[in-house]
Amino acid sequence: MKRSGGRQASRGGEATVKAKKRELIEKGVKYCLAAYVDVHGVPKAKAVPVEHFERMMRGSELFTGAAIDGLGQGPNEDELAIFPDLGAVTQLPWRPDVAWCPGNLKFHQDPWPMCARTILSQQVARAAKMGFRVNLGIECEIYVVRRDGNGIVQANPKDVMPRAAYDVIGLLEELDWCDEIVRYMNQLGWDVHSFDHEDANSQFEFDFAYADVLTMADRYTLFRMMTKEIARRYGYEVTFMPKPWADKTGSGAHFNLSIEDLKTGKNLFGDSRDKRGCGLSKLAYQFVAGILAHGPAIAAVTCPIVNSYKRLVKTGSMTGFTWAPIYVSYGYNNRTNMMRVPWVRPEIEGPAGEQHGVYLSSARLECRAVDTACNPYLAAAIMLAAGLDGIEQKLDPGAPNQDNLYLVNEAELSRRKIKTLPRTLLEAVEAFAADSLGKKVFGEDLYNSFIDLKTREWWSYHNAVSQWEIDQYLVKF
Repeated sequence: MKRSGGRQASRGGEATVKAKKRELIEKGVKYCLAAYVDVHGVPKAKAVPVEHFERMMRGSELFTGAAIDGLGQGPNEDELAIFPDLGAVTQLPWRPDVAWCPGNLKFHQDPWPMCARTILSQQVARAAKMGFRVNLGIECEIYVVRRDGNGIVQANPKDVMPRAAYDVIGLLEELDWCDEIVRYMNQLGWDVHSFDHEDANSQFEFDFAYADVLTMADRYTLFRMMTKEIARRYGYEVTFMPKPWADKTGSGAHFNLSIEDLKTGKNLFGDSRDKRGCGLSKLAYQFVAGILAHGPAIAAVTCPIVNSYKRLVKTGSMTGFTWAPIYVSYGYNNRTNMMRVPWVRPEIEGPAGEQHGVYLSSARLECRAVDTACNPYLAAAIMLAAGLDGIEQKLDPGAPNQDNLYLVNEAELSRRKIKTLPRTLLEAVEAFAADSLGKKVFGEDLYNSFIDLKTREWWSYHNAVSQWEIDQYLVKF
């Protein structure tokens, strides 16, 4: 199976590092960003002149962990060092004098347990020991807005169609900046296969080829950086806030997951003999069962902010339904479930050996309970861990749910034992705290820090008096 790119050795010998330095200089790179992300998935970096590339790769750049959320340090402790991944060093096509160099944090040469990229790497290594390579594709939805005083308005004031999904005019009117982003994505080797105007006004989606899970987490981090900077050149802001408007569809970052044999590259999720009609293998069913078993706890990581839970509702968008999952369930090509099994059409790929880019019609699972605010490393880590647990424990998710679950009454949902995802960030954090998976994946320090950060975030929101309350109650009584 051909993939989009692929990880090289994370750190090479001195000769390999020197060769990469020469390559960067020849391509015009002046500065390297020694980078990582905080617990929220926000990128952090120091800019290093390329002449000091070897020192940077040996961990020269230090960071005071006490200044960053979720790194668990006090102001009295030694700094953390970033060790960039040589295989992930990337020249930025929109700023060709800069190279982005994501890596893993260490403390006195030891891996720092609260580093998000390290936490995902641990689950990747676990999968490899089981003989698996895990692939991930992320559907990248964004809103494009303009600042208007203290508020925001949609980027294109003419984009007012009530049912704007796949609108051609709305897409063509914003094609200049879309084209620039797609051009850079393809220069990076990401193989964009489509982009479109989404359900809401000034909302867009970009879809590109899957890759191994760690590479894709790196790419999603870079996608957010790139789109924000490019949009500002046009006077716009790209927002990864999942639900900037109450009456419009939210933005998801659906995870499309599959497992392949580490030695042969064969997709292990497909089985045309599947009696349940989803085209899935026993392994895939075990994987999805593991995710469903921990669904509410996973939501705290994949839908990690207060605003996330304004997306996970039945109604409220311009087209009636929100298209967001609210049930811990799965089904074939059914968008009302947390886990969807997409329709696979191998015939569209053409004759064997003539496909362009990555083969996109392999069996996979789509988790729809992921939004644009997630830390992609932590979200992928906890989802992968749950799926691998499902395989190890040989779990079974039961029969797929084929109904429009938005229309199924509560009594029937109860009879089927279909649970709902958390309704608020507080509910999600409580589910995360109560589930052993969180501590197993994050480690005790980050587990406790995450709960503390997110609980304080909830109460900061809850204790604020909103304009809605003023409008409703100021003179009512």
